Amino acid sequence: MKQRLAILGSTGSIGEQTLDIVRENPERFEARVLTANSHWQRLAEQAREFDADTVVIADEKCYAPLCEALKDTDTKVFAGEEAVAQIAAARGTEVVVNALVGYAGLAPSVAAIEAGKKLALANKESLVVAGALVMPLARERRAPILPIDSEHSAIFQCLAGERAPVRRLIITCSGGAFRDLPREALGSVTAEQALHHPQWKMGAKITIDSSTLVNKGFEVIEAHWLFGTPPERIDVVMHPQSIVHSMVEFEDGAIKAQLGTPDMRMPISYALMYPERARRSGERFDFMAHPQLTFAAVDHEKYPALGIAYDCLRRGGTAACTMNGANEVAVAAFLHGQCAWLDIVRTIEHALKTADFTPKPSLDDYARADAEARARAAEYLKL
Repeated sequence: MKQRLAILGSTGSIGEQTLDIVRENPERFEARVLTANSHWQRLAEQAREFDADTVVIADEKCYAPLCEALKDTDTKVFAGEEAVAQIAAARGTEVVVNALVGYAGLAPSVAAIEAGKKLALANKESLVVAGALVMPLARERRAPILPIDSEHSAIFQCLAGERAPVRRLIITCSGGAFRDLPREALGSVTAEQALHHPQWKMGAKITIDSSTLVNKGFEVIEAHWLFGTPPERIDVVMHPQSIVHSMVEFEDGAIKAQLGTPDMRMPISYALMYPERARRSGERFDFMAHPQLTFAAVDHEKYPALGIAYDCLRRGGTAACTMNGANEVAVAAFLHGQCAWLDIVRTIEHALKTADFTPKPSLDDYARADAEARARAAEYLKL
């Protein structure tokens, strides 16, 4: 029987690659529900190709042209952020692929889990912001969460079949666009430079987060919630080649690593097909083409965001929610030329210093913390 998928964020990088997996495995998957933020033209094309039952466009201004583009089809069209969450919980699909960017992914994750669906999670902010709420809910509803992030997929694969205690999770880090740039040069870097990732082809927001290591800090927080590992037993190491996606060290000293080319289709297919693996055609990894794999410590003075994320994880409550909200505002400002790259972390620090803190938040508390963080960030950047 085919798995019926709801792909949230189908026009983004992860969404497009998920649809590649559907194309490769038409006997296993159906893309029944597709959503996008504002790219209605591409969403309409996808709906036609996959004969989608339902599409949702978050930006309500795009509703009319999307309806017009699909008026000769049977595809149902809805609009608004609330509709995205509602469709994640609706009947007609068994698997929700959450490839949304940022805080906007939290409500659909919660909705899918409450409906007891399998959640293939690329939206790390769902756990960064509200892991203390999301993970207990998933256990209560018996809703499996399968990671799509390459690092967390690697850890998940390394843990498969293991019953031994884990000593340490080792998350690898490419270093992003500025890994070879000295600290003194970071004050004048441009968005164009920051978007040029040396290994991965990703969306704009996550590529900027990679350059600041905010993304890596969020991956530490996500790993804590996914695998129950305390922060002092999660390490980050620089690995410029992006071949070792992450590692797990066990109590006997053995270390398991998952290796492969920088291709997100592998962790996507693993999340969708677990415990099976896809038979994927294409280039196979050539060790002779990568004779050296190197590792180095993270320069915490150059990348202070990583330490800030660890602090937020230890603090708990709404701290990571505040960090995420401020970061989203600052990254958007940087991409629009409204602030410098160094201002991204400064904005995060300002928000964490000035925003209210709730130690045991509800879903409503997270929403208030997110709104306040965005307001504090806009205030700092004078937006």
